[in-house]
Amino acid sequence: MANPWFTPAFFRFLSELRENNSREWFQDNRSRYEEEVRDPLLAFIHAFGGPLHGVSPNFLADPRPSGGSMFRIFRDTRFSRDKSPYKTNVGAQFRHGACSRDVHAPGFYLHLEPGGCFASAGLWRPDGPALKRVRDRIVSHPREWKAIRAAGLEVLGESLVRVPQGFDPASPLAEDLKLKDFYTHQPLTQKQVCAPDFLEVFTEICRRNAPLQKFLTRALDLPW
Repeated sequence: MANPWFTPAFFRFLSELRENNSREWFQDNRSRYEEEVRDPLLAFIHAFGGPLHGVSPNFLADPRPSGGSMFRIFRDTRFSRDKSPYKTNVGAQFRHGACSRDVHAPGFYLHLEPGGCFASAGLWRPDGPALKRVRDRIVSHPREWKAIRAAGLEVLGESLVRVPQGFDPASPLAEDLKLKDFYTHQPLTQKQVCAPDFLEVFTEICRRNAPLQKFLTRALDLPW
């Protein structure tokens, strides 16, 4: 049984785009992008809706081509020295329904790039109030937080040099309190992504990450 979403042609297009990152080339190959990359990813997002509901009914798989779970392929070059107009990867973020338009909301994430695929879950670059809520919950629910670590989930993120003001520098959870992000990272091979069982593989990754996602969601007073 073939993978109905991702094929070698999916990654071949992204590799060619990396070598020909111009508006002229993209326009000449737009139909390939739509058929080999955009439409398969949207179909996967649609198929993931049911399994995602089984992980949590409050996270969304939105297959709309604009404004949904799929990130735009166009780069924002306004503040970048790199003026390449297109991303050479594609991604989909499955966010909490209460904040479905906020890239910094709790979410599950799929990143597809030649030689650099991965799955992730958590909270990336939350604002100050949200970050404090997570830290407060780590302090007030240390057993729950330690259980996440004990389950083998490696929680990553950029870290402060010192424990933030208002928290105990001597806390046994000091290193976690320094974090400015809270997310996991699961590398994937192109072979895995193109395999017939990839929907099940990605669903299982999200399920394993559910304890962290549940903790973060509750920290932000959102329903799990």
